[in-house]
Amino acid sequence: MTFPFAIVGFDLDGTLVDTLGDLAAAVNHALALMDRAPLTEAAVRPMIGRGAKHMLEQGLIATGGAPDGAVGRLYPELIRFYDAHIAVQSRPFPGAIAALDRLDALGVRTAVVTNKVEGLARKLLGELGLADRMATIIGGDTLGPGGAKPSPAPIRAMIERCGGGRAAFVGDSILDVQAARGAGVTSIAVGFGFLDGPVAALGADHVIGDFDELVPLLREL
Repeated sequence: MTFPFAIVGFDLDGTLVDTLGDLAAAVNHALALMDRAPLTEAAVRPMIGRGAKHMLEQGLIATGGAPDGAVGRLYPELIRFYDAHIAVQSRPFPGAIAALDRLDALGVRTAVVTNKVEGLARKLLGELGLADRMATIIGGDTLGPGGAKPSPAPIRAMIERCGGGRAAFVGDSILDVQAARGAGVTSIAVGFGFLDGPVAALGADHVIGDFDELVPLLREL
């Protein structure tokens, strides 16, 4: 029986890789430059998903406010720190590598579509030995202004770069679901990601509790 999907795309932070520890460390580095108290990882978790600048802004708001110019001044410092400490704690979620192995064996092309800037996404995936496994890696800046999720544009670009065919997209946020829906592809939400509410509330076509469920689910669709 032919596998029903030619392409499976993944969000990065909170879906394919648990990056919470390193992202929280970068936010807290920036906050320390403002003499702000550090945030817990639990506090940073819901700030992730819309890019590092948004995460920084939310961190400032949570610790006393974001004065004019603070985000612009601190953002390069956050990025510099994160770039130098990008894979200290970050690791693929349990079962992610095995799921990629199974998809590879089935001839499925895999890709990453993230709102992290492309250069950092490539560096992180490279550090974890995953970059070369992806048919394409699309960041929040790859397509220019307006080309980040929830826009469907990066999902459409993923499909085009992967040579076309039926696609599914796996993510952990409403941005992922909206982008997939806008591009007309099957959306799958993970229950273990950086969620700020019940996973069912995301409105994805399907939900998985761990990566062991991914290939069997796709096979049935």
